[in-house]
Amino acid sequence: MKYTIDKSVFELEQKIKFGIIVAHNIKNSETLPEDEQRLRKAESRMKEDINPAQLRQLHNVSLYREVMLKSGINPNKYPPSVEAMFKRVLKGGHLPVINALVDLCNAVSIENGISLGGHDLKDISEDLEVRYSRNNDIFLPFGASEYEGVPEGELVFTSGNKVQTLKWVWRQSELGKITLNSKDVFFQLVGFEYEEGASLYNAMAEIENLVAERFQGTCEKYLVDVNNQYIEFH
Repeated sequence: MKYTIDKSVFELEQKIKFGIIVAHNIKNSETLPEDEQRLRKAESRMKEDINPAQLRQLHNVSLYREVMLKSGINPNKYPPSVEAMFKRVLKGGHLPVINALVDLCNAVSIENGISLGGHDLKDISEDLEVRYSRNNDIFLPFGASEYEGVPEGELVFTSGNKVQTLKWVWRQSELGKITLNSKDVFFQLVGFEYEEGASLYNAMAEIENLVAERFQGTCEKYLVDVNNQYIEFH
């Protein structure tokens, strides 16, 4: 299977880097107390470290918003998912407990301030691509059973003509939702740098470690950027 970033995406921002981890044979479970503890610790630390008034100035958040604006998406109306997550926590809320893999991915996302989405590969049968939407693209909203049309010309993450993530890093589809039965998962992390100590590097290393240690699976790791705009994986 192929994963491609359309060249038009790098015309918006050449520094974008997509960290890809393809996990196989994971053993997901209900959330254990230590899993939730990590999530709550991440939330608490974020409340201590981040001034709500400066949320949009955080490095990755500001860059996500900038790319969305350049692509024609209003980030005030459709904020990056990580910004919405942060805002919920900073207002005193907690992220819901869903299952171990989802909760620990949310913890990693908060810890590193980075957009991180997991997609169950059993629902994906066509090549993956980040590109502008076309007139035959469709989207299955979370919790829905019927597909909706997608406006043409919006930045999306797709599998064929089925949109996996709407408005770039705003909202994931019901298609590919991580459940207790998920075994093979495609993780897409979006950052702007990749060196020792950087948020993208750290988040990828954390997911890789969780796949191996917490979920007893195996994984392949890739980096997609302006110099390497597609990968092939199994």
